[in-house]
Amino acid sequence: MPESEHKGNGRPRYENRDLAARARRKPESARLSALRSLCLLDTSPESCFDTITRMAAFQMHAESASLDFVDETRVWAKSIWGGKLREFPRKDSFAERIIDEGKPVVVLDTQSEDRPRGFYRPDKILDLRSFVGVPVSAADGHIVGALCVGSSQPASQIDSDEIALLESLSALVTDQLELRRLRLSTDEPSSRPTETEGAYQTAEAILPLEMDSAWPLAEDLRYALDQQQFVLYYQPEIELATGRIVGLEALIRWRHPRRGMLSPQVFIPQAEENGLILPIGDWGLGQACRQLQLWKKDRPWLDGLRVCVNLSARQFTRQGLADHVESLLLQNDLRGHHLGLEMTESSLIPSIGTAVSVLTSLQKLGVSLHMDDFGTGYSSLSHLHRFPFDVLKIDRSFVKRMSKGTQPLQIVKTIIELARVLGMDVVAEGIETPEQCALLQKMGCRFGQGYLFAPPLPAEEIDELLRSPETRIDHSITIPA
Repeated sequence: MPESEHKGNGRPRYENRDLAARARRKPESARLSALRSLCLLDTSPESCFDTITRMAAFQMHAESASLDFVDETRVWAKSIWGGKLREFPRKDSFAERIIDEGKPVVVLDTQSEDRPRGFYRPDKILDLRSFVGVPVSAADGHIVGALCVGSSQPASQIDSDEIALLESLSALVTDQLELRRLRLSTDEPSSRPTETEGAYQTAEAILPLEMDSAWPLAEDLRYALDQQQFVLYYQPEIELATGRIVGLEALIRWRHPRRGMLSPQVFIPQAEENGLILPIGDWGLGQACRQLQLWKKDRPWLDGLRVCVNLSARQFTRQGLADHVESLLLQNDLRGHHLGLEMTESSLIPSIGTAVSVLTSLQKLGVSLHMDDFGTGYSSLSHLHRFPFDVLKIDRSFVKRMSKGTQPLQIVKTIIELARVLGMDVVAEGIETPEQCALLQKMGCRFGQGYLFAPPLPAEEIDELLRSPETRIDHSITIPA
């Protein structure tokens, strides 16, 4: 064999080429497996990603933004702002280049002579000349797609802060993909305590009791309801500047006689499936109203206190929900401002017309309407104008990332500014450090909740906190466990 066909290690050059090709195929195969596990391709475009693409376009002053997922031969645009949703070939596409390089890619001017090789312009509806894109990864680290923005004007430069902002938005996509993967998983939800649940899970709750995939059955849930095994815990919502308690979020638990204190992740999905979510939801709403009436009795300083209850999607299928709420308010001598109803936008989307009608009826009662988990991918900015919400709740994942750099701060600041423009209040969830609290206050966020102030507490401990009109909670106060 000619000497030119050998390398220094003694292996024929063609053998090394084959090894290199196999080495390249291995991560690509793993990447495609990660992509397929998310079931993103060949499905309808999803509005749950629209907030991220809109934020990307807004923050980068771009005319177009898209979230693209890439398989062997094509690019699938799952969400796009400023253009038309489409599928296009992977070969020589901008998204392919991002996938191949595994890092941010910047094209300052597509019409310049030094136009980068491998750039693909999928259509000519928009005359785009500059592009910026960053990889989108699954939670396991495999790159499955790209978040891209484009402008009709050539860019003089793209600074590192702008790239980092796009990367922070890409990280939000990763979070949403992981939530998607968990929803698709057939594994039984764990009864082990999570970061936000652990304070009140008993030892029995984490014992290795066998739970088959069908547990709990409808009969189990009916029995629990009849035997009053469900209980509400309450997490205070705080006015950040003063430490004053302005509201309480009601969170359901199941005090099971053998399995201990169970979080809602264990039983709410089954309740949704078998229809028991309606009576359980009605119980929670009624119990929260009754408890607030007890707290308000002989305590005039609590007249402005609000208790907030999470509502499920199925509760919004009932045209009579507003009548039900009104009767609860009357029975418990409460007015509309004493009650807040929290929902994610995903719970409203299945029947938008009905949701608008129900929410408008609730608003007429004076009930406060909260969009929960705003910014996680469920929330579409266009719907904020359509649905009569009063409060946006910033998801804890946003708050947690604020300490990691200036770019996540900009996202939170954008949400706060958006709420201000729309005349809405903001509640930041998951505040765990004084630094997070200070940053939120500096950006104009008035209200928050989290373990810095108090975990979810049983009604008896909340009662102690509400005994005095001078009660304030701040991070210097230790809440009893």
